[in-house]
Parts: sequence; C-alpha cells; structure tokens
Amino acid sequence: MSDPRPNVLLIMADQLPAAALPCYGNPVVRAPNLSALALDGRVFEAAYCASPLCAPSRFAMLTGRLPSAIGAYDNAAELPAATPTVVHLLRAAGYDTVLAGKMHFVGPDQLHGFERRLTTDVYPAAFDWTPDWRRDPGDREGWYHTMTSVHDVGVREAALQTDYDDEVCFQAVRELRHQSVAAGERPFFLTVSFTNPHDPWHVRRRHWDLYAGVDIPRPSVPAPPLEQADPHSRRLREMYAADADAPSPEGLLRARRAYFAAVSYMDELVGQVLSALRETGLAGCTLVLFTADHGELLGERGLWFKMSFLDGSARVPLLAAGPGVAAGASPEPVSQLDLAPTLCELAGVAEPEAKLEGASLAGMLGGGGPAPEVVAGEYLAEGVTAPMVMLRRGRHKFVRCPGDPDQLFDMAADPSELHNVAADPSAADVARALGAECDRRWDMQLLRERVLRSQADRRLVARGLATGDHTPWDFQPHVDASRRFVRGEPAFGGRPEHRYPFSEALTDPPPS
Repeated sequence: MSDPRPNVLLIMADQLPAAALPCYGNPVVRAPNLSALALDGRVFEAAYCASPLCAPSRFAMLTGRLPSAIGAYDNAAELPAATPTVVHLLRAAGYDTVLAGKMHFVGPDQLHGFERRLTTDVYPAAFDWTPDWRRDPGDREGWYHTMTSVHDVGVREAALQTDYDDEVCFQAVRELRHQSVAAGERPFFLTVSFTNPHDPWHVRRRHWDLYAGVDIPRPSVPAPPLEQADPHSRRLREMYAADADAPSPEGLLRARRAYFAAVSYMDELVGQVLSALRETGLAGCTLVLFTADHGELLGERGLWFKMSFLDGSARVPLLAAGPGVAAGASPEPVSQLDLAPTLCELAGVAEPEAKLEGASLAGMLGGGGPAPEVVAGEYLAEGVTAPMVMLRRGRHKFVRCPGDPDQLFDMAADPSELHNVAADPSAADVARALGAECDRRWDMQLLRERVLRSQADRRLVARGLATGDHTPWDFQPHVDASRRFVRGEPAFGGRPEHRYPFSEALTDPPPS
C-alpha cells in the first residue's frame, strides 16, 4: 500500500519580495509560472521571513525557531549540528529528504538532515563574513554589499548566478523523474533553492529583452534626504554608500530592469520544475510550496538589498498548491517559522521537545483555520550594533532597536510605511502593548552580549583556520561513476542493480 502522506516540493528564490510578483499586484514583472501556481493554490498575502538576511532566515525556517534561539545571528553563523530541523523530523518519519541548490549552511555540517544533496552551495561555508559590532556601521568590512551590484548589471550569457541555477534546475528535474519510477514507498521532501534574483543582476539576452520597450517604474517612495531618514535606514545607506555612489536616473532604471529580468529567469526555472512534477504524475500527491528567504528594496527610499524590516525587505511570497489546498488568498500575517509545524502536522510527525515557535498553517491551507496571533522577526547582523526586532500583529508592525526610536506602522492605512505613529497619542495603547510584548520576548542586553561573544569567537577561529593548510567545509557532491549506467554483468563481477540509479542516491556518499 502506498504511503498516504504527501510528498513536499519546497521551491525557494533568493532576495525576492512579495511585491515583485504579478500574483501580489506587480503590473510589470513577467512571471507566468508563479502566477499559474498562485491561481491554482493559496496566496499568503502577508508572509514574513524571520530575519531579513540569507542564512539566519533559512536556518530559522528549517528549525521553526527564531535566529537568537539557535545562534544563527548572521551570514557567517553556524547552525549547530545538534539543532533539530524539520528535515531531521521528516527523515526520521521515513521521508526521502533531498536538497538541490542554495541553503547557505555554515560550518562542517552541510546537510542538517538532508539525506542527499545534489549540488554544492553558491556561498562559502566559512566564518569569514562575521560582522563586528564593536565597529561603527560606517566602518566598512571588505565583504559588505556595495553599489557595484547596482551599477554592474545587464546582459551576460555566462554568469555566476545563471550557471548555478541552471545546474540546480537540471538536478531537481532529474530527481523528480527518478522519484517517479523509484522502487519503495517513501514520500519525498525535495527542496529546490535558486540563487536568483539575488544580485549581481547579470541576465541572458532573452530575459533582458522581455522588458524591451516596457516602462520600468521608478521607486514608489523616493530617497528622502539622509538626515530625514530613520536611523536604521541612514546606517544602511552609509554602510553600502548608497548616496556617495548613487546610480544615475538611467542607471537606477537599468538596475531595476535587470532585476525584473532575473525574476523572469527564475520563474522560467520554476516552470521547468513544475512541468516535471506534472509530467511524472507526481503533482496529485505533492504539496508545492514557494517562498524566498527575504526581499529586495530595489532603490525604494534610496535603499537596496535587504537587512531592514520594511516590507520590501522582510515580506516574502508564500504560495501553496496541491492536495488539500484550497485556492484563494489569506490576508492575515504569517511567518516562515510556521512552515516547520505545518509540515509536521501534514506528515503526522510529532514536534520535538524544543517546541517550535511557529504555528501550523494546515487549517489555513484548506481555506479555514486560525492565523498566528503574532509574527516575530530579528535582525542581528551588519548595519546594527544592537539587536533589532520586529512584531507584526494584525494591521500593526512594531520595530525596536536600542538606541533608535521605536517604530510603529499601521499597515492597513499606511502600506508604504511612511508614518511612524509610535509617539502618536491615538496609537499609544498599541505601542505600549507591542513594546511590552517585546520586553516579554527579548532581553535585548543579554542578546547583544551573546551576539558579541559569538562574533569574537568566530573571528578568532577564522584567523586560526586561515593559517597553514586550509580544509574547506564547502559541500562537495560525490558521484561514484562505477555505480551508474551500465557496469558489467554478474558473471564478470558486475552489479546489474546499479545499471541506473533509480533506487539509489544519485550522489553517493564518499567512501569512508
């Protein structure tokens, strides 16, 4: 008897805000495959990442816990190997867990529960990108984002991003084909994680030409004078020299066009993966989830990249389709922390003893069920020297960073987040309640001390590992060619069961 539990196909983009997709109202971007997925499934209209930065966002999503609870502070923080992820839980329950693409794991453990990993990562697994909160945010580290990514855009048929994502797509499609004919009764959890549309925005001609003659919109909120920006936005603009090295008006539109083209390229790859799912007959028994690790500010308010709790940086797409999913939209705020408990419920897996911080969205997938009461986020990396935290409850978003004025936005009345009403008497009760919730959830001084200690330890270790022979932690996919395709007959010592790897790992573990 076949396992009744659903397969799960999790597709991720990198640096993609919800507002960049047509299914969230974007009138310019061309993403027909994601639009079709949204039409057939459920669109979560107010989904937030747990941290607006690559690695901590991904680690929080996989563990269902905030970055501070697992030590995943920044892009060079290690997710401890003993920390349970939803991948561990599904694998222990019998799922075949497979990863193709980026997950930005740091440290020696490059699997975190995945049984097989089909590609290497696009980013380093070392501690080199560790921030230093002892330094002023304007004191630049060599690895910080720069405006080069905004200026150096356009057509390149061969580029780092497209080369990587081409391979991820190929491996994912092949994996789905093999899953469809593999022997055994195991459901699968396949994560397909693209690096586009993360900068640099080097795209192929056919994607660039999609926007020929298109009126590329300028940012809806122009950059205010630096002295009028909120303190964190000022820090970000100074950190990557957004004003000192600002693009020309034509350069700004060129960068936005290149970004839109990168979104269209990523959508094309998503279409190939979803086509393989349908063509193999797996679509009817597979839950498809699409999301991104964080957004992209794309010149709004003079800001680029992420690292902010403004919606352009922290609000992400979250689409679901498949068995048991009712088509429609859910306007209530939800978090990527909710994905781990959701998958546990759908797979009949008991949550670990360390309770997950999110809430299951299984009821909402069916068109009903309660929404989470509150959505929380943290930012603990470069651009601040103290923790910055966010709460979204109903129509209100609250942001706190010690040393900065609190921020409170009414997202229903002010979706562009132009008016901070934290000091407005009419919003005093809301500000007080959300401030008290922050105090209940976080000891900001203690958290700052923990982050500083972690940064110091990792900088020391990085200096030590840079001396002498270096043993990289980067994942190395291993293929044993002697176990693939046609390799002899039994009479001559061959193993015909290894003629083609339908029922075994495509990337075998290296010999011990």
